[in-house]
Amino acid sequence: MRPILLKGHERSITVVKFNFDGDLLFTASKDHIPSVWRNENGERIGTFNGHKGTIWDLDVCRFSKRVVTASADASAKLWDCETGECIKTFVHHGPVRGAAWADGSNMFATISDPFVEHNAQISVYDVPENDDPSSYSDSPRLEIDLPKTSDGNVSMLPTLFGSTSMKLSLLPLIMVQSVYMIRRQGRTDFTAKLYDVVDLKHLKTYKTDRPVNDAVISETKDHILLGGGQEAMSVTTTSGKVGKFETRFFHLVYEEEFGSVKGHFGPINALAINPNGRSYASGAEDGYIRLHYFDKSYLDMKDPVPEVLEEGEEDDDEMEEDRESDSDSD
Repeated sequence: MRPILLKGHERSITVVKFNFDGDLLFTASKDHIPSVWRNENGERIGTFNGHKGTIWDLDVCRFSKRVVTASADASAKLWDCETGECIKTFVHHGPVRGAAWADGSNMFATISDPFVEHNAQISVYDVPENDDPSSYSDSPRLEIDLPKTSDGNVSMLPTLFGSTSMKLSLLPLIMVQSVYMIRRQGRTDFTAKLYDVVDLKHLKTYKTDRPVNDAVISETKDHILLGGGQEAMSVTTTSGKVGKFETRFFHLVYEEEFGSVKGHFGPINALAINPNGRSYASGAEDGYIRLHYFDKSYLDMKDPVPEVLEEGEEDDDEMEEDRESDSDSD
């Protein structure tokens, strides 16, 4: 697996994301300046200048024409992807933690932290591509308060909306909030969890021995990648081996780890897999992005499947159950 080291950010990486076609990689960090790179060779094409705080998240529209960024400066900005020009700034009550385009790329959703008397909030903005940006409203078309529960956590959307149809219509918002909440949980219990995005039913758990900062599901294989590592302040050396700063590969269905990739010298904060399944990117506390291209052995790898029983054979579990049943009857 050959990596390309992308150097351009001055502080810790917070997000890495490929566009739909997989030819561009968008990254952001605590240095306030999102960047865009060519996936083919790691060349930095340009930057988006204007934020005054950490960029916590970003998303690029379906045809890579516009980018939305979420920042700790309590704003989300809409950018022209080709020119790098800021089209419009959307002011929030608190730091903006997440942003996601809806299908059709004519609206996007954000999630912001609680601030003073304001609760955490999900906001939806109308930004039709064919309309004059000057006509875009400063106010969201929809605002959803996320009040804290008795244990101090922000309540999840299913507690606010009961009907399945409502949850489906708010699917992009649920995904934005869920990713944020799962990242926070993984840092404390050293796990990543797989949920059904409609009813948030817990499906799988991937256990590690270190904090998990991000997780991403492959679109071409039944694999999930986890990134994290021991907090930099908790280690006494910069050795990646000591801090366990690796990308870890798990089988999505069997919950088993089958590989890892080293290279960073700080906790991995962000992961993204190219939609074509041929590469992935990782961004870490060390300020670097590593762009990895999967080798042929990984691309050709077949996932294990349960053995098919020949006619007349019995499953071992069934045989054990039969033996237990016989002993009970005796």
